[in-house]
Amino acid sequence: MMDIPVLDWSRFAKEDRQGFVSDLAAACRGPGFFLLSGHGVPQTVIDSVFSQADRFFSQSEAQKRPLAIDHTNRGWAQLGSENLDDSQPGQRDHKEAFNIGLEMAADDPRVLANEPFRAPNRWPEIPEFRHAMLTYFDACHRLGVALHQAFSADLGLDTNYFAPHFTAPLATLRLLHYPPARGTEGEIGAGAHTDYGSVTLLMTDGEAGLQVQPRGGDWVDVPHVPGAFTVNIGDCLMRWTNDIYRSTPHRVLPPKRQRRSVAFFLDPNPEAPIEALPGTGPAKYPPTTGARYLRSRLDATYAGTT
Repeated sequence: MMDIPVLDWSRFAKEDRQGFVSDLAAACRGPGFFLLSGHGVPQTVIDSVFSQADRFFSQSEAQKRPLAIDHTNRGWAQLGSENLDDSQPGQRDHKEAFNIGLEMAADDPRVLANEPFRAPNRWPEIPEFRHAMLTYFDACHRLGVALHQAFSADLGLDTNYFAPHFTAPLATLRLLHYPPARGTEGEIGAGAHTDYGSVTLLMTDGEAGLQVQPRGGDWVDVPHVPGAFTVNIGDCLMRWTNDIYRSTPHRVLPPKRQRRSVAFFLDPNPEAPIEALPGTGPAKYPPTTGARYLRSRLDATYAGTT
């Protein structure tokens, strides 16, 4: 069995910084997953983003189609458009999603220069939707950057070592909707995969389905703690730490009832150098950048779709 710990973020922010870092270190080197309570993101902000997500997904396909996801990783991904398990090339995920990234104006110099993944967000015509998403995005961005201070403390780095690499991140806020299971052979909500970025902050509605696979072990259900984030290490941070931290495979089974979740994927700035951190030994991977690494992973996810 895999032990997925519950960590209280207020310990790091207040009275037990070293104890929190010690527990975080064990989680990042072991399961690569933990639940985070005491994170300070208001429940009203969480409730609002779920409410607005429900409004978006309740629209007709004709209403959502003009917002179809594009090369900037923004927009709506329709049912069956993704394949997260590259070992099953014919298996499509039974889910739909909607992505936003860092908010940018059309005349932003980075957009005009056609920098990778830099573009205005694409918004549905739903009152309050944009405000709810950007409020949640900003809250998760702040929390994710703060978590990297704890990673730095564990890895023996300066507290703000990571901060310059997340000033304008390739972060994605992704709304997810899993329809009830159809009972067809081989059906999967989201195929087995590891996340691409540095760290993922996931909030769910409590409906079961998320599972983690320990290396060499069987699939384990991830417990649900109301109000807590499920946090996992992504491949980018595993690569950055030279495999000291672990990015663990996970999947979502087809739910009995509809399942809703909101994932915040914190990828670094496009130009951030992704190479073995100081003190982690001989590099196991060639150096890359935040943008190049993200593009390589997204291309694999959408291969074979039309």
